[in-house]
Amino acid sequence: MGTTFSLFLASALVIAAVPGPGIFYVAARTLSDGRGAGFASTTGTALGGLVHVVAGSLGITAIILASANLFAAVKFVGAIYLVWLGIKTFRSAARALPAFESADGAHAFRDGVLVEALNPKTAAFFLAFIPQFLDPAGSSPTLQFIALGAISVTLNTLADVVVVLTASATRTQLIGRPNLMRRLTQASGVFIAGLGLSLALARRPAQS
Repeated sequence: MGTTFSLFLASALVIAAVPGPGIFYVAARTLSDGRGAGFASTTGTALGGLVHVVAGSLGITAIILASANLFAAVKFVGAIYLVWLGIKTFRSAARALPAFESADGAHAFRDGVLVEALNPKTAAFFLAFIPQFLDPAGSSPTLQFIALGAISVTLNTLADVVVVLTASATRTQLIGRPNLMRRLTQASGVFIAGLGLSLALARRPAQS
């Protein structure tokens, strides 16, 4: 089990370090709305990730992935929400930007939860990745799944925190240049909407 866990930890670390949609979303949200919104978004995406972990451990994820209709429903709700957030961010650039923070942390947290929880690609990842490292001779597979999933979410969240700090430092340097800051906010909105379009085009994983 020790060797298996070490392999899992190494794999999870590599996956956390590789830039993915979650990292790009948090970076875009931080650049447009500030460090507070970035941290709130990160906390929200972490909770959304845990939703997938619990759902995967209980077999709910497998049911969703097995149904084309359910997969499509979750996918399109998530995609529409991301596109709406992107448009909202883009439009906010037309207003005067405050010096540091421009978004309510509670709203950013809620958005992070929904963005991650409504992403079936995350669900498919956990269902494909974690079972490889479960110990058949160990304790409850459900508890093992949740434990490994929580570790993976924690590592992803730590990577997001680094991204928030980096993006926040960049934003602070640009805050005295309103025109450039406005373009950056617009670009962040376009990028978030683009993540939504990418999610809408995602295909359901092939079922064995």
